[in-house]
Amino acid sequence: MRLIVGLGNPGPEHAGDRHNIGFMAVDVIARRHGLGPFRKRFDGETAEGRIGDHRILLLKPTTYMNLSGNAVVKALAFYRLEATDVIVIHDELDLRPGKVRVKRNGGAAGHNGLRNIDSHIGRDYLRVRLGIGHPGEREAVLSYVLRSFSRADLDWLAPLLDEAADALPLLLDGDENAYMTRLAQNAPPPAPLAGNGEDPNDGI
Repeated sequence: MRLIVGLGNPGPEHAGDRHNIGFMAVDVIARRHGLGPFRKRFDGETAEGRIGDHRILLLKPTTYMNLSGNAVVKALAFYRLEATDVIVIHDELDLRPGKVRVKRNGGAAGHNGLRNIDSHIGRDYLRVRLGIGHPGEREAVLSYVLRSFSRADLDWLAPLLDEAADALPLLLDGDENAYMTRLAQNAPPPAPLAGNGEDPNDGI
């Protein structure tokens, strides 16, 4: 079994927030692969099913972002899974909007959800980093991530989430580079704007 965790905050007031792009991604995965329905378990909402040869558990922690690890560790314990079986999908300030990077290990880079998961299961899990851009000033980060995506953002957001779900079998089969390449080709990010989360590793 693979555990796919989308990070976000619960409640309708947060549903469209940039910080909730992980929740959005998991919802699209469930819809496009016919997983579910979601039910309340493990301090979160879960849906089960199969994608190709892989048995999948989707998880949206409902503990608020900074306690996301509570739900993850409960699901791992119940199914006797390891951190290497986990894929976490989350918002990434250090990537420009629509850009995607997949990475195993690494630091939390100030992301409270990742920091809490790290404290429970370590860092040996796969992270799907979905770029949301940066407001340009550290003081503006909190209000930025807790604000809804703009109408203009929907032009890249909807295709990205669809493609991230459709290409998921590549990631489950261990071909991370093919997954990122397909997303870059089929759901390319919009042209970068000054002060909006330029990726220092563009092209790497």
